[in-house]
Amino acid sequence: MSIKRYGTVQTGAGGKTLPFARAVEADGWLYVSGQVAMENGEIIDGNIVAQTHKTIANVLAILEEAGYGVEDVVRVGVWLDDPRDFWTFNKIYQEYFGEHPPARACVQSSMMVDCKVEIDCVAYKKKDA
Repeated sequence: MSIKRYGTVQTGAGGKTLPFARAVEADGWLYVSGQVAMENGEIIDGNIVAQTHKTIANVLAILEEAGYGVEDVVRVGVWLDDPRDFWTFNKIYQEYFGEHPPARACVQSSMMVDCKVEIDCVAYKKKDA
């Protein structure tokens, strides 16, 4: 089995080095680490709308870097800071995943950083032998 890691040298808030890869690919499976509305190492200002768009954009950028698309996503995990944001989040989420809906879990959780949403995903793409 071959394993490829993406983004093993990255920084988060305050310039701290993050001790994990943005994504890891193994035999056609791509595991994308939890993404938040981070840009240049800092969480962007904004409500659930702005933060959801940025968070999904970060996930999509990692998928693209690894050669995957939204149609390859088989599972998504979502953490919302405030359950009142659920329906607003869903409306935006559907804009990106509506034609290719993956399996999904969505829970309310306290966040480790000052953000409103975190998203991770698993994608699969059959690799040529």
